[in-house]
Amino acid sequence: MKLFGTDGIRGRVNEFPITAEVALRMGKAVANVLRTSGPNRNRVLVGKDTRISGYMLETALTSGLVSMGMDVFMVGPLPTPAVAHLTKSMGAAAGIMITASHNPYEDNGIKIFGPDGYKLSDDLENLIERHIMGDEPEAAAVPPRQIGKAHRIDDARGRYIEFAKHTADNIPLHGLKIVVDCGHGAAYFIAPLIFKELGAEVITTGIHPDGININSGCGALYPETAGELVRKHNADLGISFDGDADRVIFTDANGQVVSGDRILGLCALGLKEQGKLKHDTLVATVMSNLGLIEAMKQHGIKVETTAVGDRAVIECMRKNGYSFGGENSGHLIFGDYVTTGDGILSALQVLRLMRGRNATLAQLAAIMHEYPTHLANMPVPSKPSLDSLPKLQKLMKDATAEFGDSGRHLIRYSGTENKIRVLVEHRELAEVNAWVARFSSAIHEEIG
Repeated sequence: MKLFGTDGIRGRVNEFPITAEVALRMGKAVANVLRTSGPNRNRVLVGKDTRISGYMLETALTSGLVSMGMDVFMVGPLPTPAVAHLTKSMGAAAGIMITASHNPYEDNGIKIFGPDGYKLSDDLENLIERHIMGDEPEAAAVPPRQIGKAHRIDDARGRYIEFAKHTADNIPLHGLKIVVDCGHGAAYFIAPLIFKELGAEVITTGIHPDGININSGCGALYPETAGELVRKHNADLGISFDGDADRVIFTDANGQVVSGDRILGLCALGLKEQGKLKHDTLVATVMSNLGLIEAMKQHGIKVETTAVGDRAVIECMRKNGYSFGGENSGHLIFGDYVTTGDGILSALQVLRLMRGRNATLAQLAAIMHEYPTHLANMPVPSKPSLDSLPKLQKLMKDATAEFGDSGRHLIRYSGTENKIRVLVEHRELAEVNAWVARFSSAIHEEIG
């Protein structure tokens, strides 16, 4: 059974593989695989979001790591990108984030970063997985005097706060009124503080985590929550984070959600104007709207598309020397500053553009015409190969032939949940709705 998915290991708590036993073995495996010969070879950072199960997994991971001679530095609830940044800046051998991102509290997961702050390669993940599953020889235990120690770092928040503000040149936000929805997740303390320190008036929601309310009716999955507060308080915009704050969704001054593709486009244009969009290329995934590609082409920007997942985007950026990319789901990667998606830093960059152009978010976002699109997320009892579903395959071929240059479709399984995602995009809304219904019917018939 494969443990690692598209974004680390994820699943329901107290069910394989998200158990204390697996976390203990993972701690040992990370020590075996990522221990280096540098001065901080025994140092591992461990962060988490606000799920109640984080305590259990943090303790088990720490036990596994220290038993193999690693020193563990626990930073408590912090955004995933903060853990990635601190792993690199502190010269640690690895960073581990305990989170299931946008999933409900019943789920949890583990993401691992290497000493460079990037998520691990497939080869390293496979090697760690082999150790966890007992397919590699068990490493010898260290003698008692070499057992590691566990510490809590009190200034971790401060280190990341100063880094994040610096990436936006500490842009003053005086006069701006911002609604910040932290989804009762990892950004609950740090995000409002950053915007307040830069001078903004901040209206907060989703900042009282209790271990089980993470992502519940709030945050990036429910940006309408921030939208309602924007209208109520006559704010300039809303900023909504997911559970580990590596994603951000915006609402404009009218409380309307601004699509992730529009945010990608306006950021790409801003970077190009500043001479910071390397190779005049934006990296996006196959989920991005055709309208984004058309709009960027009009401004002399090429759009390179990858498979779904911020990891695929980052790999493309690193391989080709690009500086900016992301997903329409809210992951934005500013490669000159970060090694992974960073919701807080992305929000600062958008605010910086608003200030620099003296424009509203709606004005900046009016850069493209979006094709009508519909993304259906359908629960499925299993995930048989799509190639083994003849009716669905025929429908997909028929749609491709009929759409031509006027639309597209994309059908894939979720990498972390038992769901199949059906995306249909077309110049005509009626075609979108009709084909979503036809695809859904075939899926129900062939999968259940």
